[in-house]
Amino acid sequence: MKGSHKQDGSERIRVELKYCEHCGGLWLRECGTGVVYCPNCQPKVAELPVPRKKRAQRVILPVRRRTLVEEYEAECIAPEESDLEAAGGAA
Repeated sequence: MKGSHKQDGSERIRVELKYCEHCGGLWLRECGTGVVYCPNCQPKVAELPVPRKKRAQRVILPVRRRTLVEEYEAECIAPEESDLEAAGGAA
């Protein structure tokens, strides 16, 4: 059995805390199992219809024309001309 240990003649099983992906409740499951539903939800989920897989379609994002900016000049403000003053102190 996966995740089991024998000590002193008794068998120990390792478990992990898991949340149910149907109801959100917490429960313990044996380590290494792929069970994702708690024992209460397993019969409910088994009755649900199996969803059909849709064929993956290629996703095409919309593309716009590039925006051109003409006659643009960046303005550089010299530190002496700035309205901002540095506050004294340390960071």
